[in-house]
Amino acid sequence: STTSSQRPMRTLISSSSRILDPKRSPRSHRPSDAGHLHCQTAPMASIPSLAVSGAAVAAKPLPSSAGFDKGGSYQRSTQAAENGRLESESPPRPLDAQEAMSMLKDGRTVQSAMYVPLLHRCVEASDRGGLRTARALHGHMAKTGTVADMFVATSLVNVYMRCGASRDARSLFDEMPEKNVVTWTALITGHTLNSEAVLALEVFVEMLELGRYPSHYTLGGMLNACSAARRIDLGQQVHGYSVKYGADTITSMGNSLCRMYCKAGDLESGLRAFKGTPDKNVITWTTMISSCAEDENYLELGLGLFLDMLEGGVMPNEFTLTSVMSLCGARLDMSLGRQVQAFCYKVGCEANLPVKNSTMYLYLRKGETDEAMRLFEEMDSSSIITWNAMISGYAQIMDSAKDDLHARSRGFQALKLFRDLVRSELKPDLFTFSSILSVCSAMMALEQGEQIHANTIKTGCLSDVVVNSALVNMYNKCGCIECATKAFVEMPTRTPVTWTSMISGYSQHGRSRDAIQLFEDMILSGARPNEITFVSLLSACSYAGLVEEAERYFDMMRNEYHIEPLVDHYGCMVDMFVRLGRLDDAFSFIKRTGFEPNEAIWSSLVAGCRSHGNMELAFYAADRLLELKPKVIETYVLLLNMYVSTGRWRDVARVRKLAKHEDVGVLRDRSWIAIRDKVYFFRADDMTHPQATELYQLLENLLEKAKAVGYEPYQNAPELLSDSKEGYDDKPAAAAGSLIKHHSERLAVALGLLKTPPGATVRVTKNITMCRDCHSSIKYFSLLANREIVVRDSKRLHKFKDGRCSCGDFGGALLL
Repeated sequence: STTSSQRPMRTLISSSSRILDPKRSPRSHRPSDAGHLHCQTAPMASIPSLAVSGAAVAAKPLPSSAGFDKGGSYQRSTQAAENGRLESESPPRPLDAQEAMSMLKDGRTVQSAMYVPLLHRCVEASDRGGLRTARALHGHMAKTGTVADMFVATSLVNVYMRCGASRDARSLFDEMPEKNVVTWTALITGHTLNSEAVLALEVFVEMLELGRYPSHYTLGGMLNACSAARRIDLGQQVHGYSVKYGADTITSMGNSLCRMYCKAGDLESGLRAFKGTPDKNVITWTTMISSCAEDENYLELGLGLFLDMLEGGVMPNEFTLTSVMSLCGARLDMSLGRQVQAFCYKVGCEANLPVKNSTMYLYLRKGETDEAMRLFEEMDSSSIITWNAMISGYAQIMDSAKDDLHARSRGFQALKLFRDLVRSELKPDLFTFSSILSVCSAMMALEQGEQIHANTIKTGCLSDVVVNSALVNMYNKCGCIECATKAFVEMPTRTPVTWTSMISGYSQHGRSRDAIQLFEDMILSGARPNEITFVSLLSACSYAGLVEEAERYFDMMRNEYHIEPLVDHYGCMVDMFVRLGRLDDAFSFIKRTGFEPNEAIWSSLVAGCRSHGNMELAFYAADRLLELKPKVIETYVLLLNMYVSTGRWRDVARVRKLAKHEDVGVLRDRSWIAIRDKVYFFRADDMTHPQATELYQLLENLLEKAKAVGYEPYQNAPELLSDSKEGYDDKPAAAAGSLIKHHSERLAVALGLLKTPPGATVRVTKNITMCRDCHSSIKYFSLLANREIVVRDSKRLHKFKDGRCSCGDFGGALLL
């Protein structure tokens, strides 16, 4: 199909006009039922062997008469019923459930067909005593002998399955003296419906062994069972069976094949099945479009299929339009999304809840929060999916916010929505908790995270591995490693993601030995580490300077787990050598492995070489870094600090010129601290806080005491690229900027010490990397105030306690 980028989107509107035109005759469709199937009638010699989940379930060779049911079973049973009625009396008028139940209670003689409306009523009331009623009807049928009627018994098998009573269904099935293909199909689809896909596969094999012919409905049910059991290999055998007997061209079979392959992640095979379906209906198109929406590599194809669908005269339904809106959201295409929204109004689907949810989510992904909130507030009714779309939408756009202030504003909006959800009649589900916990992680909102933790216990969602993993990550990001460890230990099941999150947490908190031990436990448990696991592990080795362990795990990653190193793995190794002052080994490692260092690695080398006093290598690394034309403002500040401190004014001018050319903006120093459900915001040398005088007095007192016990102030270069300065020029640093006395994190820490109870942990979030002077002074603050102080900057988490920091005081982790 032609991709959407090759055709103007006006096709969308013109195609919709043709669909909605009442004068336009509908397309002729070939009947898709088995009675019109022209399949071959050659005998089948054998059925391929089927192995189901390790169980020895195999189909033995069948008699030469085995083949494909083309509807004969349906026709024969229908014809028999008609003959019976002609011989006795005219067909009874249709009865509703009330009339049929009244006749049963009166003890009047009834025909078997009168049970059918009552059985249908049991399905409709499956969650309100429907199973109890079905069993009562079963008893009445047994008493009157009606249970021997194959048609009614098959209906009862179907009812039992839909009410979740698969054992009752199987027991009745085994007692039936006669079964047709409908009976077998009801049992197969019922097992799949009740999440018993393996049993469904076993029933199908049993059916073939008895020489019964499956219909295309049976094969469709089998494909659904293969998909549910994640046995794509068995599904391919069923596909081959359907091709052999010509059933693959039936529309419903094509739909099942598309669904199975797409759910297995094999969109190419799904697309071939889609193209091989001659008469595509709205389900066929929607299956492929929705599958494309779930894979970023097929977004254009999904939109192209939607246009093909419109041009082919097939009217999309609300599920189609929901998927198309999801495609627009994945592409962040607001223009196309508005066209689809207009199309929804045109075809009358705008009030459909899934369509409104996906439209609202698109606006959120594009950052149009006001419009998304307007749609949300205008909804007459909402579901938990609606609330989840809003909360997760705000959570996702935190990373794309234009600045940290907007990001935190969106995070607070997500927390407010969660609070409103808890107060509503709806209950948060697993997806809600995982989304809102990610918001708490990003905002370092420990108090709110603890409240949500309590809510997960109350609702019973804590047993879910995804929620538990999000909880462990939240505690790690908030600097509470003890709570993270407790949550991890109490998890009933763990995934590689959970193991990795905990290993990363230990690494970030400076507990490298615990991280290594946990990795060894992970291997013993049988979990397979991934590339991110090794990044966390190598980081732990780097922080502790464990060279032998790092080299051993690096080789293990490549040789035992066949994971090719990424730039992050190389970066950890370089970082380790630089921390230990083994600068020549760091450069030798780069040369030996042949990888190309990125901006972060060269920045680490610059900072490390300068920290260890090797300025020759620092200047070399700086030249390599400038060749990359860095995109991060902090990199330019790092270089400026180095060049200013050594009086290299030409290099200062060169760096500032490149910064202006790359339009990296200015360095915005921002920090936040939450105290008693209120968030306080600080800039560098901020005087706007009502208690500013007390804060500055406290800082001066602490700095004086710190100097008495060994603190030496570190003079940073003038803030040439800070947001307090305007423009760029080539003046010497002393004339172009002035020294900042207190960066934002120091002011936030002072407020925490001033307003929180003695002994309470002070937690601060900073939008950029800490400078060396603030890092050094806050170490002494933790010692003098006898407090634990946690500062999470843009690179890592710093946990200060008793005059020490979890980062190991490495200059590469600081903005020098």
